Amino acid sequence: MLTIEQRLLAVNGIRLNVWLAGPEEGRPLWLLHGFPECWHSWRGQIPALVAAGYRVCVPEMRGYGASDAPVAVEAYDLPSLCGDIRAAMDALGQARAAVIGHDWGAFVAWHLALWEPQRVEALVTLSVPFAGRPRRPATEIMRELHGGRFNYILYFQQPGVAEAELDADLSRSLRLFFRDPGDSDPFLQDKPADARLFDDLPSPARLPAWCSEADFAIYLRTFAGRGFRGALNWYRNFERNWQRSESLAGLKVQQPTLFAIGDRDPVGRLEAYTLSRMADWVPRLEQHRLAACGHWIQNEKTAEVNALLVDFLARHYPA
Repeated sequence: MLTIEQRLLAVNGIRLNVWLAGPEEGRPLWLLHGFPECWHSWRGQIPALVAAGYRVCVPEMRGYGASDAPVAVEAYDLPSLCGDIRAAMDALGQARAAVIGHDWGAFVAWHLALWEPQRVEALVTLSVPFAGRPRRPATEIMRELHGGRFNYILYFQQPGVAEAELDADLSRSLRLFFRDPGDSDPFLQDKPADARLFDDLPSPARLPAWCSEADFAIYLRTFAGRGFRGALNWYRNFERNWQRSESLAGLKVQQPTLFAIGDRDPVGRLEAYTLSRMADWVPRLEQHRLAACGHWIQNEKTAEVNALLVDFLARHYPA
C-alpha cells in the first residue's frame, strides 16, 4: 500500500507544504503543479514513480493549499518560486534531483534547470515549452499583438479584477477551467478587452472523465478560504521575471529533457512559435505530442505519460 507523508517545511521565508512518497534512500523526483491545480494533480504519477524506486516530492506551490500565500505580488516572482524548491531540496538533504513540471510548474522547472545546472540532472516539462529568454517581457508583446482584444494573461494583471470573477463561485470557476478539450475554451475566445474570462460560458454539466467528484473536492479545498489571489499573482510578475532573469539571456537548457503536449492543448496554438524553436534551445530534447489530449495531460493520458516518464528516467536518471 502506498504511503504518502505530508510535511510542512520552513523554507525561503514561507511554509511550503510537501507530500513525500517512496523510499527515503531513493533518488529524488520533484513534481511541480501548475494553475489552477495542486499536489493532487500528480495522483496518477506518484504510484508509478514510487514503484520505479524514486523518492517522490510533490509540493503545493506558494499561494496554493496549505502552503503560505504572501500578500505582496512580487513575492511570486521566478527567483522566489525557484528558491522555494531549491530550499526545500536543502531542507530534505538532497544535493541533486530530477524535476518534472506541468503548466506554470514547467515554467519553474525550465528556469530551475538553468539556474541550478549542477543540481537538476534531468528535466521533464509538460504543456509549456521554452525557447530562451525573450527579448522583451511577454506582457509587453501581448499588449501589442492583441490590439484591444481580450487576452487572459492581460486580464489577470490588475490585482482584484480576476479575483472578483473567479472567487465569486470557486466550484464553477474550477469546473470551467477543467473542461473537456472539445468544450468552449475561455483562453482562445475572441472578445472585447474589457470582457471577463468566463463571460457567456455555460457551467459544464459534468466533470471531465479524468476528474472524479472526490478528486474535484481536493482541488476545491485547495482554494477554499483563500481564493485565487496567490495563484493569480504568479501571472503578475512577467516584467519582474524578465528583469530578474537577465543572467540567463542566451543560455540553453543542457540537461536531458522530455517535453510532452496534447494535440488539443490551447497552449499549442498560443505558443506555436516557441514550440517551433524549442529544439534550438534544448539540445538534448525529446518531444512527444499526445493524440486526443488537452491541457491536463498527466490526468487525461495517465498511462501514456507514465510510460514516457519511466522510460525517460530509466535512461537519464535511473533509480
